[in-house]
Amino acid sequence: MNEPFIYSLPNGIRIVHKELSNTKVMHCGIVLDIGSRDENESQKGLAHFWEHMAFKGTSKRKAFHIINRLDSLGGELNAFTTKEKISFYASIMDIHFEKAIELLKDITFDSTFPLKQIEREKGVILEEMSMYKDSPEDALHDEFDEVIFGDHPLGYNILGTSESVSGFSQQDFKTFLQENFDTSRIVFTSIGNLSFKKVKYLAEKYFGDIPTISAKSHRKNFKIYAPNERIIEKPINQVHCSMGRTAYPFAHKKKHILFMLNNILGGPAMNSRLNMSLRERKGFVYSIESSYTPYEDTGLFGIYFATDPSSVDKGIKNIWKELNLLKEKKLGINQIKSAKEQLMGQIAISEERNISFMLMMGKSLLEIDRVETLPEIFEKIKSISETDLMEVATELFNKNEFSTLLYTTQK
Repeated sequence: MNEPFIYSLPNGIRIVHKELSNTKVMHCGIVLDIGSRDENESQKGLAHFWEHMAFKGTSKRKAFHIINRLDSLGGELNAFTTKEKISFYASIMDIHFEKAIELLKDITFDSTFPLKQIEREKGVILEEMSMYKDSPEDALHDEFDEVIFGDHPLGYNILGTSESVSGFSQQDFKTFLQENFDTSRIVFTSIGNLSFKKVKYLAEKYFGDIPTISAKSHRKNFKIYAPNERIIEKPINQVHCSMGRTAYPFAHKKKHILFMLNNILGGPAMNSRLNMSLRERKGFVYSIESSYTPYEDTGLFGIYFATDPSSVDKGIKNIWKELNLLKEKKLGINQIKSAKEQLMGQIAISEERNISFMLMMGKSLLEIDRVETLPEIFEKIKSISETDLMEVATELFNKNEFSTLLYTTQK
């Protein structure tokens, strides 16, 4: 299996590329170590708004020309914003790869934030907010971040607020970029059948003349977590519940143990313990899941489910039964072997999704300064013991350290 090639330009921008055979499609993207947690109180939603505005005009292209550039060639152009990352990425036939690089460079580094487009896009984002508010599950997840992280930027809603979005000006975008743009925190990542030599040449051609830029502001670390409980009445038929706490950051040595523990407890497979207990045996829920999201300096472990109001307390009781079981009883030899095989299989399958792997390489390079290989990840999973799982469960699954957010039906 080919390992990724990594190269640094003099301005600090890094290039990571993985060569693949038997494909005519190239996936590529620019991943920036900038996200909603880099906003201040008056900038809530600005990172996400910038993601939108990157498609609305550059010094040489209007919005239509940006949209049409790859669409007319059968390609795709997209973007996303998270708490810590913004990414602009594209998929295109290999013969048009240079066009994709040039376009990504243009929208990332040369946006002009046209005034008319800013005003128009405010309405689009406000509608996006309304769409999420109409979905209890989505709204709950966003609000649970605030329950966990409070008034720290990690608790901000990525979309911002209607007040903040409505008030943004052209200067706000320019100020945000001046404060946070840093070429040492930018990665161009790609995967496909072109050689690294070719990718490197094109990357140098389009990114090499960008001046070295250092961020003027510094990311605010999250330091103090206090358990919290919040109950909100909504015009809904089911009760929606999120419960969880802070967890390990991305570079923590126990990260892989928690990923495996989360997979056993409430991962995507139907045989997860929470799904078997609350859905298959008790019929309390249609779906239930747990998740672990690591950040630069902390992390978030959470459990989500929705159920009839009469089953909420029973659902929470059964969740704690499963959490306590992981603290008190070691997995048997066959159980831990099966859990390892399941997690390694899921990771191997995810690597086959080339666009996801391309973005993961960029994200990993920014977070731990390298890209872990599949054999390295598998070796860490294989080394996890029954005792390791119990120790992490004991450390994190403490009822007094959990926060809870409930959306309940109106009385």
